[in-house]
Amino acid sequence: MVKHLYIHVPFCHRICPYCSFYKHTFGDINQSELVDSVLNEISIRSQNLELKIDTIYLGGGTPTALSPKNLETLLAGINRTINPSNLIEWVIEANPSTFDLNKAKIIRNNGVTRVSLGIQSWDPSTLKTLGRDHTPDEAEEGFEILRSCKFKSLSIDLMFSVPGQSLETWISDLHRTIKMKPDHISAYNLNYEEDTEYFEKLKNGDFNENPEKDGKLFKLAMEALRGSGYEHYEISNYALPGHQSEHNKAYWSGADYLGIGPGAFSTVHGKRWRNVADTKKYIQSLKLNKIDKIETEREIIDASSFRTERIALELRTSRGISFDTLGKTKNRVADLETEGLISRDENRIKLTDKGKMVADSVAAHLL
Repeated sequence: MVKHLYIHVPFCHRICPYCSFYKHTFGDINQSELVDSVLNEISIRSQNLELKIDTIYLGGGTPTALSPKNLETLLAGINRTINPSNLIEWVIEANPSTFDLNKAKIIRNNGVTRVSLGIQSWDPSTLKTLGRDHTPDEAEEGFEILRSCKFKSLSIDLMFSVPGQSLETWISDLHRTIKMKPDHISAYNLNYEEDTEYFEKLKNGDFNENPEKDGKLFKLAMEALRGSGYEHYEISNYALPGHQSEHNKAYWSGADYLGIGPGAFSTVHGKRWRNVADTKKYIQSLKLNKIDKIETEREIIDASSFRTERIALELRTSRGISFDTLGKTKNRVADLETEGLISRDENRIKLTDKGKMVADSVAAHLL
């Protein structure tokens, strides 16, 4: 039984230079055709898989870049196909420049419970570096519009280690965000992903990575957010009590999930595949109901691969990982404890604050 649904909307008004997800501008692609294809895929998948959806996540791209009519059609269509009575969380990503009060009401009235707002920074210079198309004032206005609609949870996304970003700028971003009192805050360290403009600039020497500075900025976030009542429940995520992301927690715990839309990944019953990362091909295949034509990059997740993923992902969470998950690498725990990187709580292994600074290295040591 599959309980978690991810829906990918690849449209963006502008392509951010750091983003590695499958995305593109609208170009000559008809929005309504993409929406119809997404709803058709959900319908076909529901005939072939047992779905009892607890959480839905609409990501991208920018789902809120859809027109009001197409956004309404998509959300209402999901409700018709998926029994909404089982839902415990329905998330949508939004960018400040892509919605107004009308769109926010459409989202709320169709049952969405959580909005993740991609602000990234309150500093105009940092926003320009990131290629964002909103101002700090527009971001604040967007947040207040969402708040007026009384969503169950509102989240703000921030990014640190942006080229040119100072410690003072990051502190200011944190303080302004805390002042806004969102229910949830995601604070991501900028990564240089392949197939992005930023990765090319890193290779060419235009940008440089600075792990020591990364650590300082990460520590500042931990201190400021935890000191303001936010639970640090995953390395990049902080929540007020009762506002942790149930959908993301399902990912981190290794639950099956179904991905819908061009470029979306699925992991179901030990099998993983990716939908074709080509919106035109995706639409054309779904018009003909040829679901097999959209599946690419198929792989089997065997016990070894599953264990590797569990260590890498669950170790990032405040719950940590089961000691039994480690298998043959249990003997490496003592060294990590001695170095102050992990702690043991009954039968679970958890990162200390020091360990969170080098989480990837700790996970690699335990593999």
